[in-house]
Amino acid sequence: MGCNLSNRHTNMKNIKVGLIGYGMGGRVFHAPLIDHVQGLGLVKIRETREENIKIAKSRYPQAKIVSNTLDIINDPEIDLVVLAVPNSAHYSLAHASLLAGKHVVVEKPFTVTSAEADELIKLGEEKQKVLSVYQNRRWDSDFLTVKKVLESGKLGRLVEFESHFDRFRNFIKPDTWKEEGSLGTGLLYDLGSHLIDQAQVLFGLPDAITCFMNIQRDNSYIIDNFELILHYASIKVTIKSGMLVKEPLPKYILLGTKGSFVKYGLDVQEATLDEAKKSLADQDWGKESESQWGTINYQDEQGDYREVVESENGNYATYYENIYQAIAGKSELQVTPQQARNTIRIIELAMQSNEERRTIHYQPR
Repeated sequence: MGCNLSNRHTNMKNIKVGLIGYGMGGRVFHAPLIDHVQGLGLVKIRETREENIKIAKSRYPQAKIVSNTLDIINDPEIDLVVLAVPNSAHYSLAHASLLAGKHVVVEKPFTVTSAEADELIKLGEEKQKVLSVYQNRRWDSDFLTVKKVLESGKLGRLVEFESHFDRFRNFIKPDTWKEEGSLGTGLLYDLGSHLIDQAQVLFGLPDAITCFMNIQRDNSYIIDNFELILHYASIKVTIKSGMLVKEPLPKYILLGTKGSFVKYGLDVQEATLDEAKKSLADQDWGKESESQWGTINYQDEQGDYREVVESENGNYATYYENIYQAIAGKSELQVTPQQARNTIRIIELAMQSNEERRTIHYQPR
């Protein structure tokens, strides 16, 4: 069955995109959004697995499928290279793409180390190319709703913020680099990079970091559970993720001097993109069901109130719309490589905190 995600454009797209990797990341999170955004054209996909090639050909017949990464990096017609590859390859392929004069989007996490990120930032500035990291969770329905609640002022002064990104997978998934246990794998790099990025958006860089990391599943090689505390002057931010969470916990817990907000459920866009049956152009794209709406309980001068807060619609396409605008020189880049680099630095300090069993003051390096 063909994919119904695209909003096909009759006009000529003027930024040609090469996508390296068409596994789940490329198939779900990148290709459909690139193909949807006006001004971007998906012209080449690098993939070697036959089952993935078959899907790519059926959904994007205009794109040439290649087996060699250099066929994209060295193609003079391609303007933007998108990397949906294992974390360990982010630095080398981004470096090669920038050297070749391409704009680059890297799947999160940016790099394995902050030193690698610094090198890429410097090279991107030298080449005067847009360099960004795919932090799509800034456009999750629930995160947009959290921003709306904070902006309303109903909670008063925020004192605690807690966010979760949990799963239940009590087995070791076979044949995936994500379970190998090498540097750059594990939940802190994977889901943690999303939650850390969201905290940066809301609160900036922390003053200090405390982290507890664990391997909880039998025969696991990766960190599959963590609790990260980001210390700010007047706010305690707790970020948690685990792979043995069968009963859903709140996704967000916000506590303020005038009230609280609690929100359950995961954004619907990932599942919708994976099913590939709904168009990104639909008016109800990214809309949550009422059963997932959060609850605010607060007080003001008139009394106490407990209300359901309608969720904002999520919209991952906003990320690539901004990439187009930034490359075209029409707007500032929203997800900057400096922000993504700071996320990696926080991860490094979190690992140090866990190893030394102490709170670490944030240091840029």
